[in-house]
Amino acid sequence: MAELGIEGSGLGRVIALSYQLLGLISFLTAGPGEVRAWPIPEGSTAVDAAGTIHTDLAKGFIRAETVAYEDLLTLGSMAEARKAGRLRSEGRTYRVRDGDVLEILFSR
Repeated sequence: MAELGIEGSGLGRVIALSYQLLGLISFLTAGPGEVRAWPIPEGSTAVDAAGTIHTDLAKGFIRAETVAYEDLLTLGSMAEARKAGRLRSEGRTYRVRDGDVLEILFSR
């Protein structure tokens, strides 16, 4: 692909264009043994994102701890992101950005 100047697979381009046409972005969650991307409409708040995972998370939403995907890759962990000042605590009205890694804190 590199020799032909192709930067990505056809499937990857179709998915990216589909997200763009539908007005979607993805945020990520990570836990023991699982990393997951969640599609949400562009402009969604942290509470909307929590509700996408489970309605109980939206009902008991306290805050979202978030870091950009690129920062997490560079730093290696949420703990290192916190030490470097890249992990942010965001409230209910925070507009989730494409590629944010979120940890939702909620009450039961």
